[in-house]
Amino acid sequence: MKRDAGGEAIAAVQSYIHYLQHLGVTELPVTLAPPVRPEAAALPAQGAAPDAEPAVRLAQLAAAVHDCSKCGLHRGRTQVVFGTGDPAAALVFVGEAPGHDEDVQGEPFVGAAGQLLNRIIAAIGLTREQVYILNIIKCRPPQNRNPQPDEIAACWPILQAQLACLRPRIICALGTFAAQTLLQTEERISRLRGRFHRLGDIQVMPTYHPAFLLRNPQYKRAVWEDMQIVQRALELR
Repeated sequence: MKRDAGGEAIAAVQSYIHYLQHLGVTELPVTLAPPVRPEAAALPAQGAAPDAEPAVRLAQLAAAVHDCSKCGLHRGRTQVVFGTGDPAAALVFVGEAPGHDEDVQGEPFVGAAGQLLNRIIAAIGLTREQVYILNIIKCRPPQNRNPQPDEIAACWPILQAQLACLRPRIICALGTFAAQTLLQTEERISRLRGRFHRLGDIQVMPTYHPAFLLRNPQYKRAVWEDMQIVQRALELR
C-alpha cells in the first residue's frame, strides 16, 4: 500500500513544532497553504515557480534553528550548517556532520570531502547546484568526533522537516551515521550499500562517505557502482 505523503508531511511538521516548543520558540512566521489535490499538484499556478514554496519553507526552517541550543554542540559551534542546493532537487545527499571548513563557511561539504563529493555528483551528469546537500547533525562535533545519540535525536526533527519540504525522489546517504539514522538500523554500511532501501516513498541509496574515500581510495569503485544505480533511477523519469 502506498503511504500518504501528505500524512507524512503533517507528522513531520507536528514533530518539528513540538521541537520548537522545547527550544522556547513561541511564534513562527509560516503561512499555511490549503491542501493541494494530487491532480492539481502537477499544474503550478501561471507565473509561479514550482520550487517557490519549498524554498520559502526551507528558509523559514533555517531561520527558526539559527540559534538552536537543543544539545551541547551549540556551545562550540561557529554557526548552524543547515543545508544548500536546489529545493526542488530530485536527488538529496545526506552526510554526517559539519567539519571545520563547514562550521566556518556555514555550508555542508566545502572541504576536501566536499570537493570529492562535487566530482561524484559531476560523474553522474549533475552539478552541486542541481542537488540538495545537508547533514544529519547541523553543528560541528568537537574535533570532528562521531555524533552522539542525544545529538542525533536533537537534530532529527530538523531533518524530518527538511525532507518534508524537499520531498526528493532519491536520497544518497553518505556514510554509516547518515544511513543508520535515516533507515533506523544498526546494519553496517558495507551491507546496506549497493541497493535501494525505502523511506516512505523515497528511495535511499547508502554509500561510503567521501571523507572515508579520502582515507581508503580502494572503495571509490564501490561508490561509483552505487552512483550508477542512482543515475539510472533518475533517468527513469
